Amino acid sequence: MKYIIKDEKIVFKDHYKMVKATITYDTFSGNQINTERLAFERGDSVAILVLEKETQSILLTNQFRYPSCKNGEGWLLEIPAGSLEENENPEDCIKREVMEELGYKLKTAELLTTFYTSPGASTERIFLYYSEISIKDKIAKGGGNTEENEDIQLIKIPVSEIISIIYEMKDAKTILALQWYLIHKIST
Repeated sequence: MKYIIKDEKIVFKDHYKMVKATITYDTFSGNQINTERLAFERGDSVAILVLEKETQSILLTNQFRYPSCKNGEGWLLEIPAGSLEENENPEDCIKREVMEELGYKLKTAELLTTFYTSPGASTERIFLYYSEISIKDKIAKGGGNTEENEDIQLIKIPVSEIISIIYEMKDAKTILALQWYLIHKIST
């Protein structure tokens, strides 16, 4: 099956951009569909599930999110995450984000998977990582990048509480990462 993207143009550009395209694609029945679609071009991101070994705690961020406040939930608990800069390696990006948000020096990170956040609307992919760190790796304050007006609180959730709090989570990448942990680290 094939598709053709024609007449692609930027219809909005600010911090992110929106692109509109005319597309022709093959159908499962052998026909073709001609249509217009929009894509929110946000860029790719990284996210990581971090376990602090000594405390057996998952390290989360608590921060204000404008889009979620539209539904009455201004602050969300999330795994650390951030946007890739142009030509940046995802592993370098996740190390930078963990330092900025949590203040921990990340030595290694295991890539778990790459996934789309909302493939019907957004081009964003997330590179999801896992790492185990030590209390000794906390070498900076964390709290976010002040130049980006970030105000991030570090929250430690004991592994023993994951099952009871997972249903309270509102962030998809965090839910996915916690489910991965339950399947691969708890049930083994």
